Amino acid sequence: MDMDHAQDKGFVLKETYTMDELLELMDFLRSDRGCPWDRIQTHESIQGNMLEEAYEAVDAIQSGNPDQLREELGDVLMQVVFHSSMAEEAGRFTFEEVVSGICRKLISRHSHLFGEDQATTPAKVLETWEKNKKIEKGFKSTSEAMRQVPRAMPALTRAFKLQKQAAHVGFDWPDVRGANEKILEEYQELLQEIEKAEQARIHQEAGDLLFAVVNSLRLLGVDPEAALTACSERFVRRFSAMEAMAEERGAELKDMSLQAMDDLWNEAKRNEGGKEEGNGDET
Repeated sequence: MDMDHAQDKGFVLKETYTMDELLELMDFLRSDRGCPWDRIQTHESIQGNMLEEAYEAVDAIQSGNPDQLREELGDVLMQVVFHSSMAEEAGRFTFEEVVSGICRKLISRHSHLFGEDQATTPAKVLETWEKNKKIEKGFKSTSEAMRQVPRAMPALTRAFKLQKQAAHVGFDWPDVRGANEKILEEYQELLQEIEKAEQARIHQEAGDLLFAVVNSLRLLGVDPEAALTACSERFVRRFSAMEAMAEERGAELKDMSLQAMDDLWNEAKRNEGGKEEGNGDET
């Protein structure tokens, strides 16, 4: 970076900055006198960064650490500014238009506050939001709305959202019992395909089973992505405890029998206050 020019522009370390200063800094980084790396980036080249920063922000939320969350929210904001800067250079839209767009959306979607709709419960608010969204986007059918649910979403989250779209028009189980029976049905169909060893059919039935599980969790008010994430964290924590216990006893997991590892797994669970379960893949 040309430090003399950067300092002339006021780009020096200080305690606080404004939104305008952030926009000016990004413009400088993208300029001919700015950063060679920033200058060559495109929407496509940094699209993965947007996902990464969003995931890190969620991790910060789950950590409960406000300093970490503040930092990660800044990284997410930087991605928004970066993409807006590139779009403005190409004459497509500006950061101000991004801000104006979200303000208009918040006002139009909250028609129970700024319009004629009535919504006194969170559930009714969500119903009103979806209704206004369909009107704004010109959706004439539920399937049109479904097709707008991003394919890049984690599969569990996408299934969850698709099912909610269907539920808006009444295509839903009246209670969780029907969804649970569907899980058992899909599980049996998967087992049948496993016996036949037809990989394509196994793949299809595995998807049906997962979709059915998501449906049941949705009706129970459980976010499937959050539930599986928590399960994965428990698995890592307990597996780490297994390795530590094996090392303390002069052994390595790869040299132990499945039964011996299962015993360590149950010991790790007991140390966490959990009940015993067989096979280390159970959490």
